[in-house]
Amino acid sequence: MTATGLRVRFDKALQEFLRGAMPALAGIADDLGPLAEATEAFVLDGGKRLRPLFCYWGYRATGAGDDERIVAAAASLELLQACALVHDDVIDGSDTRRGAPSVHRRFAALHRSAGWHGDPERFGQAAAILLGDLALIWADAMLSGSGFTAVELERALPIWDTMRVEVMCGQYLDVVEQARGGGSVERALRVARFKSAKYTIERPLHLGAALGAGPPELSTAFSAYGLPLGEAFQLRDDVLGVYGDPDVTGKPAGDDLREGKRTVLVAYALEAANDAQTEQLRRHLGDPQLAEDGITVLREIIAATGALDRVEELISVRAAAAGRALDDVVMDAEARSALLQLAEAASRRLV
Repeated sequence: MTATGLRVRFDKALQEFLRGAMPALAGIADDLGPLAEATEAFVLDGGKRLRPLFCYWGYRATGAGDDERIVAAAASLELLQACALVHDDVIDGSDTRRGAPSVHRRFAALHRSAGWHGDPERFGQAAAILLGDLALIWADAMLSGSGFTAVELERALPIWDTMRVEVMCGQYLDVVEQARGGGSVERALRVARFKSAKYTIERPLHLGAALGAGPPELSTAFSAYGLPLGEAFQLRDDVLGVYGDPDVTGKPAGDDLREGKRTVLVAYALEAANDAQTEQLRRHLGDPQLAEDGITVLREIIAATGALDRVEELISVRAAAAGRALDDVVMDAEARSALLQLAEAASRRLV
């Protein structure tokens, strides 16, 4: 089963779930039409389906066969991801996501075009928060309605709950780090671990393994594989947030610098910068009006401090550790092959 083929199946499962969920909104009020349309567009338009892929192969690694139950259960992670991304864009004040206006900007535009009273930006933020909350509720509903028995779900729900707590706490830690002004590599790595690494790879693998009744040693191996790979994935994302091609990232070049994200990349730069470089970093990081020449200056400083090379080394070390973690683990051969391919693709952001 190829990643492309699985993505098609995940998308079909999401389409079917949303088709069944939308009438409840229409039954409440016609005014909910824009909320329903925006939710459907956000969930179905784009996304690599990385979390569902890891959940699916975590399930198959137990020796369980392919079926539509695990496809639906894994796809429910995309609704949780929608919640996280929509809320993250509100927190960061992001203008775009996946090359299109972010949800809060979309609803602000709706407010303006309708000529409604009040502040369009506040309306957009409120609507986006509520859309994210709705996606979170629907993620639960899609998992519980995936077709697994109550006993099977009972094995998985503690992991599902832990994952959701971790990602929310990671998001809060990120907000705290922004407020502090960053500077600590250790704290930046902690944010990466809880906001992204565990939630993107480790916990989806655990969820799939639990649904497939995998043994404890499989979950242990998934942690040894998933945590370093998840950190490599997030570190690569941080590099792309500064140096990436907008056609690939779906966000304007250098957007992370305008948002002032206190990533490991930035922490390393601040740690090694001289006084003049530190002054430039402190002055320009988080400037929403930062022009292209300012972004170029910050990119050059980050590279000159050795921060970019250090992050690339971290990515390589963690990706290699992930690959070795599965060496002596008993699991389905097809799942092992798929997970090794995903390790390579995730660390290079080819998925």
